Amino acid sequence: MPTRELAAMTWEEVRDLDKGRAVAVLPVGAVEAHGPHLPLITDVIIAEAMARAGAERLVAAGYEPVLLPSLVYTAAEFGAGFAGTISLRPATVTAVLADIAASLARAGFRALAVANAHLDPAHLASLRAAAAMIRAEQGVRVVVPDVARKPWALRLTEEFKSGACHAGRYEGSIVLAERPELVRQEIARELPPNPASLAAAIREGKKTFAEARGPRAYFGYPAEATREEGEITVEILGSILADAVAAGLRGES
Repeated sequence: MPTRELAAMTWEEVRDLDKGRAVAVLPVGAVEAHGPHLPLITDVIIAEAMARAGAERLVAAGYEPVLLPSLVYTAAEFGAGFAGTISLRPATVTAVLADIAASLARAGFRALAVANAHLDPAHLASLRAAAAMIRAEQGVRVVVPDVARKPWALRLTEEFKSGACHAGRYEGSIVLAERPELVRQEIARELPPNPASLAAAIREGKKTFAEARGPRAYFGYPAEATREEGEITVEILGSILADAVAAGLRGES
């Protein structure tokens, strides 16, 4: 059975879902600077790819995933100094997620899985706060795998694990696999490596890409991105989401 998209369904089709197997899948990204070569919507592209790949695996495992329209605006303060970045207050993001979950609870959904591709600290804090609120108030099980932490991070690429992975090889490869027409490949091929670890900078208390030694809003090795690596990475992200949902529904997270 193919994965359904909530926005394309009628209300009666949603009403008639097998709620014991239904899992709402929400892709979450940001509109944020990703170097001079990737689109502002890079995180959303990655989140949607993760959601689709995860949903395919969930179908195979006997669940009935339903893809929600993507949440594309969130807290993005690290990129706020770059033109085009749109950043919401963290409390706004938490409230929006909680309200989405409340609607899903009224419709009888068993679980909400968040396919998140945006790793700004304020955004991640918003997700954690929303998950706690939803579990307490709505009774909906919320699954939000943090790909930057174990065990999930160990499955991903070496560049990702290095922490120098914003608009570099890791993200560039996925966009090449999903939306190649949006990659400015002539620019990407000429960009020098930036091995500065954004993850380490965050731990040190840096607050912006510029402070973290990313003056053009990229980290890593953008010239090395390939479609093939992107396709493989999307499948890994899908497996992370599906495995996290299965564990969550077993009460392991």
